[in-house]
Amino acid sequence: MPGTNETIDFIVDQTSLYREEGFTDIQVASVRRLVPVFPNGEEDTSRAPIFIGSSQLMSPQGPLPLQAKLEANNLSEAWDIFPQAMQKAMAEMVKELEKMNAEQKKEEESRIIVPGS
Repeated sequence: MPGTNETIDFIVDQTSLYREEGFTDIQVASVRRLVPVFPNGEEDTSRAPIFIGSSQLMSPQGPLPLQAKLEANNLSEAWDIFPQAMQKAMAEMVKELEKMNAEQKKEEESRIIVPGS
């Protein structure tokens, strides 16, 4: 950022590296498998892979992304729990949107209107 003396730490944590692999049904579901690796790229079998599911909902404002960590031991399990994970992520997103709308409505209602201004 111009004019600031702030620095950003770009040091890579080489003890927490993953190789990312993507899988999709080209319709609704995408699953990323994050495979732990050593700094040289070889697989680190002492750590478990991480699975992340994602999808999207269409809204009048455009696509809304959904994402959730899938508590799975393998890709087959990830596909099995994907629907429930996306339902939960969608419910959380709807709850958050309702909260934001309520807060915005409350702000709008609390504005003081001065006649003649």
